[in-house]
Amino acid sequence: MTSKNIAVAPASRPAMYEAMCRAVTAGGGTVSDVGDAEGLVWADPARPDQFPELVAGADRLIWIQLPYAGIEPFAHHLDPRWTWTCGKGVYAPAVAEMVLGHLLALGKNLHGYARATTWEGPVGRILAGSRVTILGGGGITACLLPLLAPFGCDVTVVRRSDEPVAGADRTITTARLHEVLPRTDVLVLALALTDETVGIIGAPELAALPDHALLVNVARGGHVVTDDLVDALAAGRLGGAALDVTDPEPLPDGHPLWAEPNCLITPHVANTPEMGLALLEPFVAENVRRFCAGEELLATVDVDLGY
Repeated sequence: MTSKNIAVAPASRPAMYEAMCRAVTAGGGTVSDVGDAEGLVWADPARPDQFPELVAGADRLIWIQLPYAGIEPFAHHLDPRWTWTCGKGVYAPAVAEMVLGHLLALGKNLHGYARATTWEGPVGRILAGSRVTILGGGGITACLLPLLAPFGCDVTVVRRSDEPVAGADRTITTARLHEVLPRTDVLVLALALTDETVGIIGAPELAALPDHALLVNVARGGHVVTDDLVDALAAGRLGGAALDVTDPEPLPDGHPLWAEPNCLITPHVANTPEMGLALLEPFVAENVRRFCAGEELLATVDVDLGY
């Protein structure tokens, strides 16, 4: 295996920058300046604005590793001149745990009891035997299905293709979403945000769900038409919603969702920076090793599809 020059930039987030430098070294690469680099590991998800300046004149650059599964901030930078990889699948175990936590909290009314200031009557339902529909067939779904298995849920996965997903009872295409919504007890959003999936859950989809259905979104806030969700919850046309992501995000103070008793909101913490670095560092090290060895890289991005 031949060591290759790999740049880590920007350095504006010290803990992440240092972790990614360790990953490059562990993978057999040599940390270098961008101008001399064949690979670039992006080390600050919050600074995509610096990308054009940093890669200007990087004539040897072949490969770019992005830090998160969601690449929307970099979507307009995608260029077929380079091979792109991201964090798809890296954070899936942590996010799948959050889905299960959200489902149990909603079902057992833990969010409601946590807000209570007096002893209240019994409220709750069981997850076991529920009909679960999951939008997305990627890493989060792959990690979630084994967590749901002990509950004996009937699981439908909805994705771009109907290629079977291991652990699901059935897999259908997105075009058939409305066929399954009326018989869905729990709807989980775990798909990439693209032009085709923005607003995929709006008034028609919420109306198609049973009144008792629960919605869990750990993907991106833009998948849901927020005003339509507010209306459905306020009118009792939806049993509850658990949102780790919102649109807008952060959710402004005073937004109606904060006051909705059947809505559980967490501040995009299904994967925290502390959890994320521990998962990302060995993943990047493996991709560096593969890059140096000329092997197939993990989590490649389809430039045309945008994920």
